[in-house]
Amino acid sequence: MDDFHPQPIEILLVDDNEDDVVLLAESFKDSRFLNLLHVVHDGAEALAYLRREGQYKSARAPGLILLDINMPKMNGFEVLQCIKADPHLRTIPVVMLTTSTRDEDVARSYDGGACSFVSKPVNLEKLKEVIKQFALYWTLVSIVPPPRPPN
Repeated sequence: MDDFHPQPIEILLVDDNEDDVVLLAESFKDSRFLNLLHVVHDGAEALAYLRREGQYKSARAPGLILLDINMPKMNGFEVLQCIKADPHLRTIPVVMLTTSTRDEDVARSYDGGACSFVSKPVNLEKLKEVIKQFALYWTLVSIVPPPRPPN
């Protein structure tokens, strides 16, 4: 893999906790893998972004969605359901990234079509390590589907 150069992945982070958003953005930056991070703060805004509605008319399709569970307007499970029901969005990998460790939330995420479930560590150093490993996996190991043209 020495001559392999990771490709940047457009990431849509859906999280209403501004402290978490700042820490996650910092952690991605520190991981030294260039990922283009776009942030929205609730489920309705996430769907508008993904559907390129309103202020998101020129938004680029993400290659990966990081989705919190507990949010205003629409929770992460409702957003996941909408994404997986839409033929233009369903192939985008969705990772549930949340503070939850509840077995019910893990099962419901996978049942709904999430490709992974990651619990956010509360310790900053642990969070940075998780994001570093996460970035390594998504840029060096996993291959994401190409973005679909706007519908």
